[in-house]
Amino acid sequence: MKIKLVQKNYKEVAQTPAYKNKTPRKQRVFWRFLMKTLSAKDLKDCNFTYEFDGMEKLGKDEPCLFLMNHSSFTDLEIFSTLFSDRQYHIVMTLDGFVGKEWLMRSLGCIPARKFITDMPLVKDIVYCLKDLGSSVLMYPEASYSFDGTATALPSSVGKCLKLFNVPVVMITTEGAFHRDPLYNGLRKRDVAVKATVKYLLSVDDIKSKSVKELNEILKKEFSFDHWRWQRESGIKVTEPFRAEGLERVLYKCPVCGKERVMRSSGFEIACGSCGATWELEEDGALVRKDAETGEDTASVSTGEREDVAYGDLAVADKYDAYDFSYVSDWYRWERDMVKKEIAEGKYYLDIPVDIVVVKDTKAAYQVGEGRLVHSLNGFELTGCGGELEYHQSAKNSYSLYADYFWYEIGDMVSIGTMDIQYYCFPKDKSVNVAKVRLATEEMYKLSIPERLRASEEAM
Repeated sequence: MKIKLVQKNYKEVAQTPAYKNKTPRKQRVFWRFLMKTLSAKDLKDCNFTYEFDGMEKLGKDEPCLFLMNHSSFTDLEIFSTLFSDRQYHIVMTLDGFVGKEWLMRSLGCIPARKFITDMPLVKDIVYCLKDLGSSVLMYPEASYSFDGTATALPSSVGKCLKLFNVPVVMITTEGAFHRDPLYNGLRKRDVAVKATVKYLLSVDDIKSKSVKELNEILKKEFSFDHWRWQRESGIKVTEPFRAEGLERVLYKCPVCGKERVMRSSGFEIACGSCGATWELEEDGALVRKDAETGEDTASVSTGEREDVAYGDLAVADKYDAYDFSYVSDWYRWERDMVKKEIAEGKYYLDIPVDIVVVKDTKAAYQVGEGRLVHSLNGFELTGCGGELEYHQSAKNSYSLYADYFWYEIGDMVSIGTMDIQYYCFPKDKSVNVAKVRLATEEMYKLSIPERLRASEEAM
């Protein structure tokens, strides 16, 4: 999928009126029928199955909040098929409206700015639930999973459940991530997909529980590891390209500790510095291939080499905490290494970028080049001949909108405000946007004292 791009002077774009949310439209039956019809072939191809749990508690026309884990576009196909007989609206990122606002509004989509405090969105959801009597689908993770595990949820979700005051239904998918993972260019693989639809919370449940209790329930529901599920379920991914793009997730070599040197091809991922090589087996296991002897060796795993120092970050004492045969554990190690960099004051990113701006739904505007700096102070973006200067504090958001091959342009990170979003594409293609997201999340945790987060959640 592509996005409408227009080259424009930054000063002219800055003076353009910002997009203002419009009252959501009531969704017509035709659009639900169309979405279900267009989804039929894809769901048939992945042998889609589903089961309901407690859904008899939800009235036929009773509006509710649907929460769903987010793995790929297949998620929307699943939802539009299962609930084609029920009026619904879909929370969708604003850039998805660019060049096609009429269509998105007709389909029932309502715009959101990712990882930005978005009060107009809350107002739109309340309007859909209360005035239109429509259910609302929300992906609270706000982004596709990079590593096959849950993405952090905002502490505000529990508060929103109190405000919306409607039943909550949880939709959990299995197989959708492995069918077309983001790192693999969303190329479809032959994996069966299943969805479990569970009536999670009634209105009385929501009234009787604290925000903290509600957040704990949601945290539990959004705790998953698709790589462990694959191994435990015996699911095979046989496509020969299954590891391609995996260096977007596994960007740091656990043998020599270097970054921006990982390369993938077919079903292999290797370090271009020390030569360490892994094969991604059909069951999802990463198996180390000894570069010198050619022997198969078990992937670096629990307690295997306690004397290893990863580059300039010695973590021998924590080595037995990870099993690098799992992509998810490798990624967790990378998060801990980013956290260590931040704690030691070593994390710093300063890179040239191409800049695209989204301010309305007419087009995404290519405004030129700039420089993106990410440090303990947050983000600083400058450029466009000195016309652009934007700063975003580390306290601004609990996570970051980062994406691979965004609308077929490239890997990017997005920062900004309700009125304007900046999409930054590193000119150096070895820069890893997953690391930037990890750093953003870890810096936010350090910038917001635990006692303040606890007091927010307890309300």
